[in-house]
Parts: sequence; C-alpha cells; structure tokens
Amino acid sequence: MTDEYKTITTTIGEGFYSEKRSKFLAFAHHVETIDEVKDLIAQYRKKYYDARHVCYAYMLGAERDDFRANDDGEPSSTAGKPILGQINSNELTDVLIVVVRYYGGVNLGTSGLIVAYREAAADAIAHATIETRQVEETMTYDFPYVMMNDVMRIVKEMQPRIVGQTFDNTCQIRLSIRRSEAPQLRERLNKLSFE
Repeated sequence: MTDEYKTITTTIGEGFYSEKRSKFLAFAHHVETIDEVKDLIAQYRKKYYDARHVCYAYMLGAERDDFRANDDGEPSSTAGKPILGQINSNELTDVLIVVVRYYGGVNLGTSGLIVAYREAAADAIAHATIETRQVEETMTYDFPYVMMNDVMRIVKEMQPRIVGQTFDNTCQIRLSIRRSEAPQLRERLNKLSFE
C-alpha cells in the first residue's frame, strides 16, 4: 500500500492534434469528485456545442480504482480508451481529460481515431504540471487541557497537518498525516491517555 500518488496541478493542460482536417482539442483537469467531472463535461458540451464529439476519460482516488472512458458516439474503444490509456501510462489519478473533436470531412478509420485521441490526450498531459501528493489519513483526538503540552510535543515531532482544533476544558484536535505514519501517531497519542 503506497501513500503517494501522481496527479496534475489545478492549471488546465491543453493539447491539440489534427489529422485530415479533423481537429482534436484536449483539456486535462485536476478533479477529485464525480460531480466535478460531470460539471466539466457539461461545460465542454455547452461551450463546444458545434463539435461532433466530446469524448473523455477520468481516474479518481489514490487507489486509482474509480475510472471511466466515454466514446461519445465514436466507434467503440477508439476515443475514451486511448485517453484513459494516457492517464494510465502516466500513472495519474484525480484527473479528467476531455477531447473535443471537430470533424474534417474525412473518415480516419479506427486506427486513425485511436492515434488521434491518444496523441491529443498525451499533448494535454504534456502541457499540464504533474505533481506527487501524499495519501493522508485524518484523525480526531480528544484530551483534557492538562495534556496540552504532551499532545503538542507529539504534533511538533511528527508534524501532521492540523485540520481543526478546539481548546476548552476538554480539547479536541483533528490531524491529517501521511497514511504510512498514521498508526504511529495514533499509538503515541493513545499512550498519552494511559500515562
């Protein structure tokens, strides 16, 4: 189980490919939810209402197990699959690639379409910034105020991200840390409760 994954930054990567007067405009977006994916696809369909096809593929989650490819009327597996193939070959996740096709009047054939969609998607990825992110786990820890110094010492040593905190008679802190370090943090905090 790895606690890192590759995605792209929020800057949109734009790509372009043309073959026999057909134009393929590609856009790579950082997305984290199905709703974001649906909204973006709807926006592209509206913006490029005069295009013949708006094909796409997406991959979500650090485990890379939530994905979909859509051919939008192109012959089966000639558009969405090659786009998804580019996402896979770059080992990306939390990404949506949309390829808008303007038909040029000449049929490209299935192999021509596969190449066109693959190249357009690859160009969009090439114009995006790829970054490595950590898979984090968030935990909540409740403790009496007298334990504040001990808790904050562990926070200082392990350097989790403080997501939220409430300090009162009973305190609560929400911490986010790399998945691989979460058991150690949980164990150290739990030990405090029994000292």
